[in-house]
Amino acid sequence: MLLITRDLPPDVLARARREHETRELHLQGPFAPQSVLDNLAGVDAILCNAADKFDAALIADLPASVKVIATVSVGLEHIDLEAAAARGIAICNTPDVLTNATAEVGLMLMLMAARRAGEGERLLRAGQWKGFSATFNLGRDVTGKTLGIFGMGRIGRRLAEMARGLDMQIHYHNRHRLEPALEAGAIYHTDDASFLGAIDFLSINAPGGPQTRHWLNAERIGMLRPGAIVVNTGRGSTVDDEALIAALRSLHVAAAGLDVFNNEPNLNPGYLTLENAVLLPHIGSATVETRNAMGFLALDGIAKALAI
Repeated sequence: MLLITRDLPPDVLARARREHETRELHLQGPFAPQSVLDNLAGVDAILCNAADKFDAALIADLPASVKVIATVSVGLEHIDLEAAAARGIAICNTPDVLTNATAEVGLMLMLMAARRAGEGERLLRAGQWKGFSATFNLGRDVTGKTLGIFGMGRIGRRLAEMARGLDMQIHYHNRHRLEPALEAGAIYHTDDASFLGAIDFLSINAPGGPQTRHWLNAERIGMLRPGAIVVNTGRGSTVDDEALIAALRSLHVAAAGLDVFNNEPNLNPGYLTLENAVLLPHIGSATVETRNAMGFLALDGIAKALAI
């Protein structure tokens, strides 16, 4: 029996039904652990996503029949991996297949933030555009600028490839330096100050967790060049919202493009008042092709875990 917590793309759901007897919760909004606990009779696999928090308490209450938890996400911060390991429960996620889609959204946010696209569309829809003017809605060039990537993993490297098409110079900051073939000419920085002081655009692609929590705080924002642009498609937890909002208001950070937030979907309301913030509802992997691939990979992981 496969317990499916949330809605899935039709093709993924059809395959799940072919391969398993399913119990489908179709949860919406905040995660309700009791909804899972009330539906576990006979369940040997759970298919969830990043909105579902499987903490130690929930995992401790899972019946012995549960052999695997698969999540339609790359990140695993919502699952207590130690608690799962202690219960002998396998964990599957969906890396690799969302690399292109998420990098595309990162590039889109860079362009939208730099060119004030969100602000321009709002003016147009509100009937406030008065016609062409040489001084109207002036943004900033992206071509030829310097992009700094915090977290040069698969998505960061793919974004770097795309940005090179705009003649951008790539800098990056990682826990470890990459091999030259993976760097592809990108400039590595060992410390925050040299990294942040060298770039025009900052893209946050680092994983979540305690090590990166509020990495972009007031101190590091102060290290950015005045007028820098910040993009985040990684994890909302890497940003100190109050610090970034203050920097956007002062224009020390000229603009930001954000697809992820702390406390999703209840983002800090301060962002909603800022014309220089482009805000997307966590759609980095939201293409038909990518979400299908993620779902299929999760089902592959379940099949492998149950076959052991």
